[in-house]
Amino acid sequence: MRISLPAGLQQIFRFKLPRAHVLLQVFGTSIIVGLALFSMSVLQGQKHMLDVQKSQAEVEMMRVKEELDALRNEDQVVRNNQLSEEIKNIQTTYKQAVTAYEELIDLQDSKDTAKLQEQFADSLDALSKRQWATASAQLLKLTKDIASVKEKLAASFVIPANVPESNAPPSGGFSRQSVKTDIGTYLVDIIAADMGSTRIIVDTASNETCVRDCPALSLSEYVSRSGAFAGINGSYFCPADYPSCADKKNSFDTLLMNKNKAYFNSDNNVYSTVPAVIFLSGSMRFVGRSLDWGRDTSPDGMLAMQPLLVSGGTIVFGGDGDPKKGSKGNRSFVGNRGTTAYIGVVHSATVAEVAHVLKALGLENALNLDNGGSTALWSGGYKVGPGRNIPNAILFVRK
Repeated sequence: MRISLPAGLQQIFRFKLPRAHVLLQVFGTSIIVGLALFSMSVLQGQKHMLDVQKSQAEVEMMRVKEELDALRNEDQVVRNNQLSEEIKNIQTTYKQAVTAYEELIDLQDSKDTAKLQEQFADSLDALSKRQWATASAQLLKLTKDIASVKEKLAASFVIPANVPESNAPPSGGFSRQSVKTDIGTYLVDIIAADMGSTRIIVDTASNETCVRDCPALSLSEYVSRSGAFAGINGSYFCPADYPSCADKKNSFDTLLMNKNKAYFNSDNNVYSTVPAVIFLSGSMRFVGRSLDWGRDTSPDGMLAMQPLLVSGGTIVFGGDGDPKKGSKGNRSFVGNRGTTAYIGVVHSATVAEVAHVLKALGLENALNLDNGGSTALWSGGYKVGPGRNIPNAILFVRK
């Protein structure tokens, strides 16, 4: 250990040796005693500091020991089970809340949902207080009430009296007609075009594959910029107003080739079993699985969607248990009979019911398109819609 001399002593020893020798004789023992006392003081001070530090270390070590003892004595199985239950409650009620909210969004275009929104707000309040059971019960009731409202809306739907009944599709242009099937009569808005004089293209808001915060346009914008005379909304996508789509707004993940011959989502559809329609020059081709189609750019366009409704004049979809497909709503489709192309909307129908309607109309092949709040049909103006902005659309363009 190095001990520093006091400032006064440091000054003395800076003198020349003879003077220092005289001073040492004068001060003699007093200086030696002073040095000894100073050294003892320093040592005592350092000892005190060490004692303080030791005391603090002992306190800290005792605290750590207590925490370790508490952890050792804690039942980790119980704690893990509690955490698992908490996570399960959060996941379950969050999923319920998201589903209910998205159903409210789809319903608000056709019904005043003020009371249902109040119920939803109550459930959110319970969620904020971590009252999982209460929130879950409220959301379950809300979902049932929404389903009840949808059923009442479907039951109240009436085909206007001035709409003609006909099971013959138009040979060209737009037609609104009621179609009688083996399961009931349905209102249909349908547009026909001869593929010999019409190119069918797929237009996209993005120029390439997009997975988040993607652009979207209205159907009328697609029609205008492509010089089309008719059009309809395209494939399923993630709407920007859905909470579950927060990190993938307006994106779609099925295969598509747009009017610029650019393929979308090619990598994740190598083994896709989603059906698709290919728009050729003068004809249409339907495949039951996207994986059966390569990446040929000679067609005018292609789009994968599901389900395939009619194939070779036979109904191939009778329902799959999906509640969204099983509820009644406006359903978009694309199909053909010979060299005539059809796009249209069947009103107040399930997806399976649409297959019956299109078979009754004599379509040979038909594919379901997106629906709900995205439904839009254009022929010299909106016949259905406009609906929300969409990432892609099917268009009829004159050759």
